Amino acid sequence: MPPSRLGGHGPEETPMSLKSGTVWQLTAMLIAALVLLPVAALVGFALQGSIGLWPHLFRNVLANALAQTAVLLAGVGTIVAVLGTITAWLIAGFDFPGRRLLGWALLLPLAVPTYIIAYAYLDILHPVGPVQSLIRDLLGYDSPRDFRLPDIRSMAGCILLLGFVLYPYVYLPVRALFATQAANLLEASRTLGAGPVKVFWRIVLPLARPAIAVGMALALMETLNDIGAAEFLGVRTLTVSVYSTWINRTDLPGAAQIAIVMLLIVISLVLVERRARKGQRYAGNARRLLPLSRVRLHGPSAWAATVFCALPVLLGFAAPAAYLVRQAWRRFVFSGIPARIWVEAGQTAALALIATVIAVGLGLLVSAAPRLHPAASTRIAARISTIGYAVPGTILAIGLLPVITFADRQISGVLGWFTEAAPQLILLGSGAGLIYAYVARFLAISTGGIEAGMERVPISLDHAARSLGQKPSGVFRNIHVPLSWSSMAAAGLLIFVDCVKELPATLLLRPLNVETLATHLYGEAARGTYEDASIAALLIVLIGILPVAFLSRSIRA
Repeated sequence: MPPSRLGGHGPEETPMSLKSGTVWQLTAMLIAALVLLPVAALVGFALQGSIGLWPHLFRNVLANALAQTAVLLAGVGTIVAVLGTITAWLIAGFDFPGRRLLGWALLLPLAVPTYIIAYAYLDILHPVGPVQSLIRDLLGYDSPRDFRLPDIRSMAGCILLLGFVLYPYVYLPVRALFATQAANLLEASRTLGAGPVKVFWRIVLPLARPAIAVGMALALMETLNDIGAAEFLGVRTLTVSVYSTWINRTDLPGAAQIAIVMLLIVISLVLVERRARKGQRYAGNARRLLPLSRVRLHGPSAWAATVFCALPVLLGFAAPAAYLVRQAWRRFVFSGIPARIWVEAGQTAALALIATVIAVGLGLLVSAAPRLHPAASTRIAARISTIGYAVPGTILAIGLLPVITFADRQISGVLGWFTEAAPQLILLGSGAGLIYAYVARFLAISTGGIEAGMERVPISLDHAARSLGQKPSGVFRNIHVPLSWSSMAAAGLLIFVDCVKELPATLLLRPLNVETLATHLYGEAARGTYEDASIAALLIVLIGILPVAFLSRSIRA
């Protein structure tokens, strides 16, 4: 119990402690302001554009982009919901050949960014690629003119590829639900004689609706953030329109106005997800939750379950990964590893590492602030600081550009007092702007992971330290930091990998003559020189496997 509740004048009532607590409140509010700044700047920049541009923009850009984005979101949402829910139910509720292996293998598509999937399948399914060539050989055809599959560069192809990569966003929360909260209810329904199909429709789906809503919202936000896969596959989404309007037409206000439309869609997705979970709560009891006993499948049912769970692993990871290994080996045998790959890998790692350290540090401050100064404003600021993950990288990049250029002008002006040759693009040219975008976008991962770790630290430890004379800064330094190391390490791993894979913000904010692995791959794929991009793509996938291994270990635990 805090000392103030005991009727005494404990340390937290002293003016010095109040001042220290206020510092934590101001820290949380400052971090929240830094995350909100790009969004506010985006709105202001969009208002600077000509109002008369909107009819032209809507007629020639927005109408088509909105329609294609809506179709893409609807298709991807359907696929990830169906694949994620059914695979989670099969893995959690049944026993069949390969279940243990497939249980963690279903996470592997998370290691492959969407633009790498598109890059790989464009070559795999090319009319003269390995798949169509094999089919023609088997059927006795000699030329692609005699037989060819439908072009992968289409809306249907984009929906299928993104769906088979992003379904783990639904699979993870739904499987966790089945393994914990749903186990007792499912066991009770089985004892009452309900068959597997009836249990699925009457118990599983209603129980899983909140988890499905959360996973679908995340998958759709990733779809909206994608630029590489959509552009490679010929789908002109809002994100692609923002990029082309800015880069190809040099119309930044127009790009900002399109980005505002994207932001409204993101807000709508969040509201729909919250509404889908409205009133949904899980009640537990004092008894220990028993694990769900799995039903043993036999014969065709068992093998059908194996095939259904193996298909997304094959299409979403195994096939593109095997292609990348083959192409990288051919490239290595032909001319070795290009020297620039190591330079780009070093630049990628440096940018990602700096952003990770900053994001983890800020996440630690944001997570500790509500405990050290439990005021409503502190809690609200902590929540606001996590909205960056819901904002696509393209929107952040456009919002940050006027902020960074303004700061560069001010810094250059100050340096001009001391030297005649003051640099002009200090923040933008040094990569600081890109790091800012990384931190603002992925701070939510840091805050969420560290908060989850801090929740396991009893608040009584904070109160005991305060009663012994520790100020809030001392509690933070001596209790929160030492007991949060594992959470910080886990969050740092996830942030580092996400920074390595991030493409839209990197494309728009990277310094001149600086290439990362992601932008190198994008450039080679845009030119059609797939073999030259295979090593960079393989390195990204290998780095992406790290959080998958971490998640798999967490599930087993």
